[in-house]
Amino acid sequence: MDQYSSQLDSIFQALADPTRRAVLARLGTGPASISDLAEPFDMALPSFMKHIHFLEGSGLIQTHKQGRVRTCTIEKQQFTAVEAWLSQQRSLWEGRTDRLEQFVTKAQAEGD
Repeated sequence: MDQYSSQLDSIFQALADPTRRAVLARLGTGPASISDLAEPFDMALPSFMKHIHFLEGSGLIQTHKQGRVRTCTIEKQQFTAVEAWLSQQRSLWEGRTDRLEQFVTKAQAEGD
């Protein structure tokens, strides 16, 4: 997973912000224009664009311009690294908790 370290850092940093998570949630339903994405947020467009650039820089979204409209789409393959890391962590911690449970059960049985 070390090869994914900088990629994961960027993705988790992008996911750390509620505005960016909300944008990703909206894009999960399909592509949207910048103006549509910005509408629910009480911030100036240049401030909102910083979030879009951050998401694009992390690889979580892609933007393309057609005429005067810039449209964003989610990049699902970027989430593969996150899923792999989370799966690895889940396996690691499930193994640890299983061993802890066995230890506690054995200690209780020996105490009786």
